[in-house]
Amino acid sequence: MPFSKLGLSNPLVQATKELGYTTPTAIQKQAIPIILSGKDLIATAQTGTGKTAAFVLPILERFKKTGTLRGKRIRALILVPTRELAVQVEASIAQYSKHLKLSSMAVYGGVDSEPQKQRLIEGIDILVATPGRLLDLAHQRALHFDELEVLVLDEADRMVDMGFVGDINKIIDRLPSDRQNLLFSATMTDDVHALAYGFSDDKMSKPATEISISPKTKAAANIKQWLITVDKDTKSALLSHLINEQKWDQALIFIEKKHGAAKLVSQLAKRGIEADSIHGDRSQTMREKILTDFKSGKLKYLVATGVAARGLDIGELSRVVNYDLPFKPEEYIHRIGRTGRAGATGEAISFVAMGDFKNLCAIESRLKHIIKRKEIEGFSVRKVVPVSILNYVRKANR
Repeated sequence: MPFSKLGLSNPLVQATKELGYTTPTAIQKQAIPIILSGKDLIATAQTGTGKTAAFVLPILERFKKTGTLRGKRIRALILVPTRELAVQVEASIAQYSKHLKLSSMAVYGGVDSEPQKQRLIEGIDILVATPGRLLDLAHQRALHFDELEVLVLDEADRMVDMGFVGDINKIIDRLPSDRQNLLFSATMTDDVHALAYGFSDDKMSKPATEISISPKTKAAANIKQWLITVDKDTKSALLSHLINEQKWDQALIFIEKKHGAAKLVSQLAKRGIEADSIHGDRSQTMREKILTDFKSGKLKYLVATGVAARGLDIGELSRVVNYDLPFKPEEYIHRIGRTGRAGATGEAISFVAMGDFKNLCAIESRLKHIIKRKEIEGFSVRKVVPVSILNYVRKANR
């Protein structure tokens, strides 16, 4: 089925062709007609399935013939959890709307707000924002919501995890009740569902359509997953060995703590491997430069804390490394979803120490399969990681 059959007009179909899109993905096939019909939508879809186009394209179709905006007004608001994702989504909007006369911008913290306020003066059709910066701008009366027609919550589960529910509710209280509500999430937890159904004051007469493209228990089938058991004090040496011996072309390396990211970059440098890191303490300008270098291939190895797990779209990223295994199974799925995007193949490698055993069991229980283990010569472990328990259930207080 081509994009033209989904109800999109020629300027948008042409833009998708120029981007190399041939046929819509599963989420696009289901979501675009629903959004074009004006219905509210709650959608569950893994990362890398094309969900940004699934909500941006129909919003652009809706606005392509609208008149001039008043100053400081917006037509659509897309809320995202991180600065990186805000930049990524706005860049996609600019690509999809290249043949339309519509405006878009991203607002987020970590940078001077004055240029953002200046751009808002003329009005913006589609605004992508992180919750904190949007509230700051609203408090300063830099924008008004009385002409808003569409609200999108992107990566809703991540926003719940990051504690943004209070800010989101404050924002929703400022919006017109007569609007279209769209929520996209990689997983659908009870908290996300509660957030979704808090959207509308008229829930009974305007029920949201719900779609689920892939179950929350699965990672993409085109990602080759394997793990190595390792002692904590040999992790950096093992990573250096794999990079050199297997001649990795590129790797996104996830680590839990900010100070650990800087330390690992230093350890790799001592072994002749150039890497850099992004985390919450680095300036937005520096983060953007590092990401640009990584996307272009100038930087081959990027160490990132979880803040980047949802905001990176590298395109043909060949591998992800869980240097530290995440605590939540959902986070594991989100992380490895940075590779193997849009149907490409990818590789996900995890380092698992003895203290990670319960986390590993929880992840494998969610995946419903055991992750293949490999042994690397010269890196035998002192503390052996037991055989996994596939039906492991973590205690509620953990």
